[in-house]
Amino acid sequence: MTDGIDDPGDVLGRYEPLVDDVEAFREACARPLPAVVRVNEIKATPDEVRAGFEEEGIAYESVDWHDGLLRLPDGDPGHSWAYVHGWVYGQEEVSAVPALVLDPQPGERVFDPCAAPGSKTTQLAALMEDTGLLVANDSNLGRLSALRSNAERCGVSNVVVTKSDARNFSLKPFSEGDEDEPFDRVLVDVPCSCEGTIRKNPDALADWTLDHVQGVAGVQKGILERAIEMTKPGGTVVYSTCTFAPEENEAVLDHALANSACDLVEFDLPLESRPGVTEWDGETYDPAVERARRIYPHHNDTGGFFCAKLEVTA
Repeated sequence: MTDGIDDPGDVLGRYEPLVDDVEAFREACARPLPAVVRVNEIKATPDEVRAGFEEEGIAYESVDWHDGLLRLPDGDPGHSWAYVHGWVYGQEEVSAVPALVLDPQPGERVFDPCAAPGSKTTQLAALMEDTGLLVANDSNLGRLSALRSNAERCGVSNVVVTKSDARNFSLKPFSEGDEDEPFDRVLVDVPCSCEGTIRKNPDALADWTLDHVQGVAGVQKGILERAIEMTKPGGTVVYSTCTFAPEENEAVLDHALANSACDLVEFDLPLESRPGVTEWDGETYDPAVERARRIYPHHNDTGGFFCAKLEVTA
């Protein structure tokens, strides 16, 4: 396997053995990504947003698998009145999956270790009905300003924003007494090589190297391992990326299964997906990684995505 790739198309070619229809996969990756907004149900209902769009003449199409997602054929969701007032959040369609899989409940303690700029954080807060405790962390100070701004625009009041390396995050500030108090659920949407975002950012693969993929995989393993440690027994951890690379997906899960107290569990998705892969580039992974789900651009006209659900066992 080469460390650098001169033609970004060759990066996609790397994953041809994993897809069912190579031509459709490549064609989808070459098309622009549809603009999508998610209704922020802290401030408005999907019916209210649809009625408002119709009154203002803003064209939209409902997403069949999620009532709160709307595609905007004319694009540019950031300049609508609904966005300015926090009724909607511009969010790539498949990016809404991990928060739904995590399924946080009102009143719970939830951690978002790689939260900026806030699309999943604000979605989690809405699912929690803006109650309980939602800790939104990021290690990048510049991105934290966007996270805070988006949380304020969306009317989120149950969030605490922190700056820390998620690999050594401390529970002490969020615990009472001498013992650390674990979270009920953690959403581990890690930094990645972003191969699945090529439809939104055609230059995403221009500087792709295998060294970067392997390096960021080490960071991902550390973040997921710490997330599992901070979650109560029986609690849920969702791991997600926007990359096709098994090194950042199944290999990270394989490491977690071997080194942390967790099991991978089955879950249903309301859109088409494929199971995780158990072999790649001469490596084999725990058969349980098949319980993860791979979402390819040509199946649902979305970006590429990977999602897995883990249950903490001790």
